[in-house]
Amino acid sequence: MRKEHDFLGEMEIPDNVYYGVQTLRALENFQITGRTADPLFIHAMGMVKKACALANKKTGRLDPVIADAIVKAADEVISGKLDDQFPLDAIQGGAGTSFNMNANEVITNRALEILGHPRGDYAYISPNNHTNMAQSTNDVVPTSIRICALMRTKLFTEALTALSKSFDAKGEEFKNVLKMGRTHLQDAVPITLGGEFKAFACSMRRSVHRMENNTYGLHIMNMGATAVGTGLNADPEYIKVVAHELTEVTGFKMTTAENLIDATSNTDIFTDISGALRITALALIKICNDLRLMASGPRAGFSEILLPPRQPGSSIMPGKVNPVIPEVVDQVCYQVIGNDLTVTLGVENGQFQLNVMEPVMAHNIFASFRYITNAVATLKNLCIDGIKANEKMCNFWFDRSIGIITALLPHIGYEKCSALAKEALANDRQIKDLLLEKNIMSKEDLDIILAPEQMTHPGIAGKELLTKLE
Repeated sequence: MRKEHDFLGEMEIPDNVYYGVQTLRALENFQITGRTADPLFIHAMGMVKKACALANKKTGRLDPVIADAIVKAADEVISGKLDDQFPLDAIQGGAGTSFNMNANEVITNRALEILGHPRGDYAYISPNNHTNMAQSTNDVVPTSIRICALMRTKLFTEALTALSKSFDAKGEEFKNVLKMGRTHLQDAVPITLGGEFKAFACSMRRSVHRMENNTYGLHIMNMGATAVGTGLNADPEYIKVVAHELTEVTGFKMTTAENLIDATSNTDIFTDISGALRITALALIKICNDLRLMASGPRAGFSEILLPPRQPGSSIMPGKVNPVIPEVVDQVCYQVIGNDLTVTLGVENGQFQLNVMEPVMAHNIFASFRYITNAVATLKNLCIDGIKANEKMCNFWFDRSIGIITALLPHIGYEKCSALAKEALANDRQIKDLLLEKNIMSKEDLDIILAPEQMTHPGIAGKELLTKLE
């Protein structure tokens, strides 16, 4: 054990850990969720500390030997080597001060060790005076949240892009599978199964663009604001340099906010990224519910597609297989929507020069990113890539539907189409059979009008027949 003190008193710290007294106090105070911070958030804090050390070294405020040791220690945090030294609960009071001090203590003690000093020898390198130089929790934590969110966005958009490509591939595979489109859960007009999957792909590409567009504000940071945005204890030159250093360290273009007081006190940017996640979740729910309906059956539902069987579906019903992948994606999306409400409430609860709710906002944003990224990958790999078309059932529902009557409107008129639809419904007949029986159209003409390419492409339907009739 070693002894460390803060202004509240002295505590004994296990000598085999890099964290110190303030981390230990937070461990005692905050036993809330049983979950620690997102690993990428920890790595982001390492990036911030590295950039700050480099900036303070360049401005001449930090001894180069100490700065280099801090940078080496921060690199180990960034690499994930010291993840186990960040044991704090994800939700905590203090606006993230405990996170910041946890990082300061771990990096300081590792830097001391690198230079041959014992852990806790803060007379040589201090968590507050050196590792936290020209910084405050109030600029370190929100900047780290931004960097972590940028990293998570990149991973998520990569997963969404892969999913969109899978939908596109299925769209091409199913491009000639004709089926009935439905509106209001009622028969509408014909569509191809491929067209539906191409639409899913387009929705996911739009979600990628939405996510990327909503990251704009994440690149604008308040490093150098220190406690309330006035830059107290931060060299003006440092404020300029730290943005450059953080850009170099993270690979993301980071710029200093025009108004540091605003950037410190207001967290509305977090609703942008959380809201984009929520909207993407809504799009995924719609897609997954369509898949569940199209796969319903196998004998008493639509059964237009066959989902890959992933596991037995019942403890009592033999042979039952459920659409478990779309189901789990739906549940993840509900969680993301709930998390967004938490972020919204956190954003509105800031007072004066600081929003102390940043830990719960960060926890929910990062959880949403992890869950939905995993869900999208699961949907792609375990469901979409293995979907097969049930052409027999698509043809069955198509032939039984009265929706194809709409394609005849230009040729026989609305009134005659309505009468045929009514008769077909009343007598459980097929439209095509009635047309042929009543000599309203020849089989040759019907084949032209009801061909898949005629009914599913704008401006094409019946063109050959209209030309012939003219």
